[in-house]
Amino acid sequence: MAEADRAHLPPEVLSPLSPFKGEKPPAPAWFDWAIAQEPERTWVESGGARIESLAWGERGKPGLLFVHGASANADWWSFIAPFFADDYRVVAMSLSGMGRSDWRERYAFEVFAQEMHDVADAAGLNAAPVKPIYIGHSFGGAAVYFANVGDPDRISASLLIDSGFGRRPPKQEDQEAAVDMKPAAEDKKMRVYPTFEAALARFRFMPPQPAGNLFVADWIARHSIREVEGGFTWRFDPMLFPHLDRSGVMKLVGRKPGPVSHIYGDRSNVIERSGGSPHILGAEVPKIVIPDSDHHIMVDQPLALVSTSRAVLAYWPK
Repeated sequence: MAEADRAHLPPEVLSPLSPFKGEKPPAPAWFDWAIAQEPERTWVESGGARIESLAWGERGKPGLLFVHGASANADWWSFIAPFFADDYRVVAMSLSGMGRSDWRERYAFEVFAQEMHDVADAAGLNAAPVKPIYIGHSFGGAAVYFANVGDPDRISASLLIDSGFGRRPPKQEDQEAAVDMKPAAEDKKMRVYPTFEAALARFRFMPPQPAGNLFVADWIARHSIREVEGGFTWRFDPMLFPHLDRSGVMKLVGRKPGPVSHIYGDRSNVIERSGGSPHILGAEVPKIVIPDSDHHIMVDQPLALVSTSRAVLAYWPK
């Protein structure tokens, strides 16, 4: 997105945390409880890269694997996952190129699928008598879907959350993804902010939307910043999309996945762009709309997302 175009975004979209000047917004008791449930933080080797893994709940229980969207990370689920830990072994991961996971020279959906399977194995999700369920938001939903189609015997079902299926973004979205990135010809580095607070103040969601619950946005932002020489920048590879090989996806077109459900926001610009609901799923796939929500449902309606997801899981065959 060009500088002139960004100037037209309202402050609550362009820089939602700026008014707090580095302080944390007030949060309700349920959120404080959730983030107090410290996960097991480990790394799993997959295809020569270290992949970040967070886990809650006991090994041996049915497994859930949560996968984030583009430029996000495992901690986007840290206030969601604990609500499932009584009944499941729950794991959230950072795909390569994002979060604290290693970056690669080449990214591909088959690579992401293998990362999911390796994390599921290492975290004990396959120790239960039933196969795990994979849950993915946005780009992560696309990765989960194609992992399901590519190897349905590894997954019992997949739950997609406001997923646009990882298509090459339109030109405008490519420009938006490059807002905090220097030209690739320089050194492929993202913009560096002089202080943590300065980076926090510049955090915003992509595609652009209001920040919803500001205490959630603040948590996500704080876990999306890393310290580098000269200041602070974001925890993702700015060359992920230019280095993303989509050729393997075409080999899976037409294959039937295991059970799939799709949850999405009623104001989602991603779903609106896809014509109301992703056509690739077909009419037979259950689709559940969350009211009063944009694309990032865990930010806008986190408890509704928890309740809806638990309902879907309860009615899926065990």
